Amino acid sequence: MACIGLMGIHSTCEKQPGEPDLTPKNITLTSAAPQAIESSNEFGIGLFTKVAETEEKNLMLSPLSASTALTMLLNGCGGDTYTQLQGALKYPAGMTIDEINEAYKSLVDQLLKADPKVTLALANAIFYRNGFVVKQPFLATMSSDYKATVEGLDFAAPSALTTINKWADDNTYGKIPEVLAMIDPDAVMFIMNALYFKGDWSYQFDKSETLERPFYPDGGSTINVSTMKSEVGTRVFFGGNYRVVEMPYGRTNFTMMVIVPAESLGEFNSTFTPQVWNSITEGLDEADEFGKLIVYMPKFKFSYEKYLNDQLISLGMIDAFIYGQANLSGISDASIYVNFVKQNTFVEVDEEGTEAAAVTTIAIFETVSMPQQPRQFIVDKSFIFAIRERTTNTLLFIGQVVNPQD
Repeated sequence: MACIGLMGIHSTCEKQPGEPDLTPKNITLTSAAPQAIESSNEFGIGLFTKVAETEEKNLMLSPLSASTALTMLLNGCGGDTYTQLQGALKYPAGMTIDEINEAYKSLVDQLLKADPKVTLALANAIFYRNGFVVKQPFLATMSSDYKATVEGLDFAAPSALTTINKWADDNTYGKIPEVLAMIDPDAVMFIMNALYFKGDWSYQFDKSETLERPFYPDGGSTINVSTMKSEVGTRVFFGGNYRVVEMPYGRTNFTMMVIVPAESLGEFNSTFTPQVWNSITEGLDEADEFGKLIVYMPKFKFSYEKYLNDQLISLGMIDAFIYGQANLSGISDASIYVNFVKQNTFVEVDEEGTEAAAVTTIAIFETVSMPQQPRQFIVDKSFIFAIRERTTNTLLFIGQVVNPQD
């Protein structure tokens, strides 16, 4: 299949009369922000590969959503709990929490304004149990630096569950209507982030060209899937065991990258490191323009939920999950710990563009509870996809599609 990977690529990409402005907006960040972005990307690739090790189905995570929620938690950590979480998030040891918070504010403010043709929304929230004493400096930082909704609720009342799920629903434009099925009696706080993205392709696919075409899923028989086809603006890159196509949204600040391994997803994921990610993005960024290329791309749509405790523990976030050992003294003097970190995501890719959403929920408990367990470029086999802001290389979403029909 690799031999039919490229055909029909044009050597130039001249702007034709009436074409939209495809010049990305320049983003100006604080001095610490590039390091924070690099850290978030490194954390995101590590988290994705850890999750993909145990999943043989479609999945998507949002590194930006997870790192934002966990960085909010970091503000409430002390001692080894802080050091471990800072390490898991890949922030350098010398980077202070004030620098991290300032970098976050700078990045988010710029990302939200990067492209008026792309809808990008990011929201944070702290919901705590009425009567649970939360330290005011923590809440003040959440309100000021993270613009978080801060609200005390009666967790025993059904209205609390309704309020939390409605917040997730509202901040993902209805794509993630429920993140909690119940509120455990031991829960005292939920730290939450919601991220929503909707972008139309800069070069849209022709719906009349969408047909059932062969797809070769890992470990399965050939299937026919609804596959888009058009000559669209792209950038491509080839590594030793993969090929990549990048397609822009709006004015091209935001793009989707599709990574198609030469072998199986499992084999590729075992070698997929932040260094590989950087080599891919650097290779793509060497091309100044999006040259026209005939692309075959499956349509897909799915939702995904994942408890991330095991993966975060393997990345070094250990003490925070252990009752009596977690140091969350920045949040409260009570003996509290992280019971679970989970992410709900949604993605839909069609001829017009992409809609994606994520909600990360961190549950803080006060007493011992059991954790919940919960050219031509043809994309015709299981693949990885990612959404980034390319001028800062901020990784917003990353996932894999084993079977577009699932």
